[in-house]
Amino acid sequence: MTGSAIAAHGLRKSYGDKTVLDGIDLSVPEGTVFSLLGPNGAGKTTAVKILSTLVRADAGDLRVAGHDLAHQAQAARAQIGVTGQFSAVDGLITGEENMLLMADLHHLPRREGRRVAAELLERFDLVAAAKKPAATYSGGMRRRLDIAMTLVGSPRVIFLDEPTTGLDPRSRHTMWGIIRELVTDGASVFLTTQYLEEADELADRIAVLNDGRIAAEGTARELKRLVPGGHVRLRFTDPAAHRSAAAALPGAACDQEALTLQLPSDGSQRDLRALLDRLDLAGIEADELTVHTPDLDDVFFALTTHQPARPGQPAQPAQPGRSGQSKENVR
Repeated sequence: MTGSAIAAHGLRKSYGDKTVLDGIDLSVPEGTVFSLLGPNGAGKTTAVKILSTLVRADAGDLRVAGHDLAHQAQAARAQIGVTGQFSAVDGLITGEENMLLMADLHHLPRREGRRVAAELLERFDLVAAAKKPAATYSGGMRRRLDIAMTLVGSPRVIFLDEPTTGLDPRSRHTMWGIIRELVTDGASVFLTTQYLEEADELADRIAVLNDGRIAAEGTARELKRLVPGGHVRLRFTDPAAHRSAAAALPGAACDQEALTLQLPSDGSQRDLRALLDRLDLAGIEADELTVHTPDLDDVFFALTTHQPARPGQPAQPAQPGRSGQSKENVR
């Protein structure tokens, strides 16, 4: 049975009178990618620093790789790798020298350190640049080197704090492939990101952090279902078929000028099959069927955006579906 790579219960952290983390609970199964989302200042980086033993929590039962952080922090550190928001690469020395420096910090024997460095430089396609100063590397190369350095100690749990910020789309997709490989090799990844597409693409589970608390947690699909507004749009070219469909689908929003019908739907296979069965029974065929399902952008805005407070009342979270954004996929 899969255990927990990271388990946190009642995690709290304040700086002065500012509460950054207000009793959050997290569980990351081994061999998975867990993504923590939230607006700037929500506490994502603080959570990473605490769980990676860089900062002490004010309260909470915290375990990483099976070790209690309150009493076994050193043992936990031996199982952890961290790639922070800002690169740990030393630009004044070569990529290879950066790798060998990490091998020395992990107390690897010289021969073993050179073997590990060479293997990782090859794995991350950095062999050709290995003898060049890291300051000459592109942003994507520096990020690859940064993660390669993180892997020198063969960590079981890897924290990636916004690893693709500032990268171009091609470098970002390359990084996604690297993250998938890490999990395939048995690592567990705790990912924070500002790119919602990235979390949707990579994460097995996602938590949304807002005002120091977990606003929602689940798979990407589960989170999307929290936001109303999903629908199916049918378009016709024949006015007679459009009228027949409107009669067969009472309650559908009808646009006679555009010859479209719109029906609420969660986008599930069962829901779509039921709709198509109703059209088949009526002998009607739509010329185009479009499915709209809320995406993580909608979820993020719904859970983290605050509406202005009325006089004498606290601010309220925005209601789901108020993001004003529409995402449609043609099927």
